[in-house]
Amino acid sequence: MGAVNSVASGDSSSARSFQVGEQLTYEISWLNITAGTAVMSVTAAGSDGARPLAKLITTAQSRPAITRFFPVDNRVESLLDPATLLPEHLMFKRREGKKKEDIEYLFHQQEGTVTVLKGGTAETLEMPPGTHDIISCLYYARSTLSFQPGSSLTMNIYHDKKNRKVDVRVEEIETVSGSWGEIEAARVLVIMPFQGLFMNQGNIRVWFTNDERRIPVRMKAKVIIGSIVADLVSGVPSAVMGK
Repeated sequence: MGAVNSVASGDSSSARSFQVGEQLTYEISWLNITAGTAVMSVTAAGSDGARPLAKLITTAQSRPAITRFFPVDNRVESLLDPATLLPEHLMFKRREGKKKEDIEYLFHQQEGTVTVLKGGTAETLEMPPGTHDIISCLYYARSTLSFQPGSSLTMNIYHDKKNRKVDVRVEEIETVSGSWGEIEAARVLVIMPFQGLFMNQGNIRVWFTNDERRIPVRMKAKVIIGSIVADLVSGVPSAVMGK
């Protein structure tokens, strides 16, 4: 399975900004302390009849020094249709401190329902067609959002048994520095009404490379004390590094 085709709803003419085989590794820092590592990868996931499927996998682990007082070991897998970037199945294994949670969502996009599997019980609830999960929303915004400052989009995200409207807005095009050197990036504000993957207590900002790959090189979220920052340390193509 090659490049995932880029489409907003109803448009299959352009190329997606990411490919199967992509793997991005981030160093997570908190209060200027290296707290852990996160990895975001895209893999092939077979097919449903003639439809190829893709899987988005995100993991996050705390470093040993942090694990002693607040261990984190999370894994999220999102199975989706690459033609629409809409999820079909989400599996979330969350281990944060003393919190242990396993939850699955089965998305029935045509029917406008989602089945939640948690604690040995199943419950089917309503959702708007075209609903995203907490992983697919990032890849959808990455592929479809115009990077013109002031551009925006609104997504419906299903999480924790609730349908939530999430607004995404492009703030600025700016130069950012990191292990990759200096690159031009679009600073995008994600208005978050709930806690996502980064234990955020408010909005999240994402910096995407302002090129055809649109790689998220930095993510920053406010938490109870200070902020968590995820900086890309592996997975940047040499074409981006050379800019």
